Amino acid sequence: MKAITITTPGGPEVLHLSEVPDVEAGPGEVLVRVAATAVNRADLMQRQGHYDPPPGASPYPGLECSGTVAALGEGVSGWTVGQQVCALLSGGGYAELVAVPAGQLLPVPDGVSLVDAAALPEVTCTVWSNVFMTAALQPGETLLVHGGSSGVGTMAVQLAHHVGATVAVTAGSAEKLARCAELGADVLVNYRDEDFVEAVRAATDGRGADVILDNMGAKYLSRNIEVLAPSGRLLVIGLQGGTRAELDLAALMGKRAAVISTSLRSRPAAEKATIVAAVREHVWPLVASGAIRPVVWTRLPLASAGEAHQVLADSRHVGKVLLTL
Repeated sequence: MKAITITTPGGPEVLHLSEVPDVEAGPGEVLVRVAATAVNRADLMQRQGHYDPPPGASPYPGLECSGTVAALGEGVSGWTVGQQVCALLSGGGYAELVAVPAGQLLPVPDGVSLVDAAALPEVTCTVWSNVFMTAALQPGETLLVHGGSSGVGTMAVQLAHHVGATVAVTAGSAEKLARCAELGADVLVNYRDEDFVEAVRAATDGRGADVILDNMGAKYLSRNIEVLAPSGRLLVIGLQGGTRAELDLAALMGKRAAVISTSLRSRPAAEKATIVAAVREHVWPLVASGAIRPVVWTRLPLASAGEAHQVLADSRHVGKVLLTL
């Protein structure tokens, strides 16, 4: 089979389309013939040598895919060869074939093309597990999403708006903020020339955000604590702004607030299966009805993986960047 390999840590030029050994479905796994995969920040970090795959995972990048079932491993039921599916992966999406634990497989939702279904698994599982399963966002609460125009951001905006929350977003241009507004964002903050603490407080009569979905980490930690509402929940899911910062525990305790950091890729398979099952139950009907939709910026061939990585690195996109086979 063909797959994108990383010859050595470095820039997009180290990604090469190579002939590699075929993979097979092991016990409890499903072999998927990939139609499309999506590019995530974790792929860029892996390419740079900063984010190794978990033990036992595929060495190739790609944390989600869509395609058709090619074979069933021992003990797998409920899926059929030829069925259209999408999947949450620990790696291996940038390839013609990938073996997926059966619990991480999802049917392609009604109304979504096979290619565009590759834009769904990572963002839906990330948002649902963090904003709803962990932080328990409620109708009438305020969610602040940093990077509102990203893949995760565009999904968080839609789901939070759907449940009746007020949604605040940060983004780096008027065009990106306009797209967020189209998806249901209420409070629009251009982080290049506005202070999100002041903007969110002004929009909430001084209360602040009940839940914050943060992809920046250290850079935003103190201001995130500042803008948290009483009993607020800060969910750190990315470290684009660094890994180390000082935490004012007195400020956190005064608000009876919580800081929670999570990662999806390294979770045990059983935990991922629980999240995927919850997404299938709660999110998939919304996608099938058209209430929630994948937001796709561009679709490029797998051989153009380096170009796709550059699009993410330049932050030119809104939503997801897909690679097609």
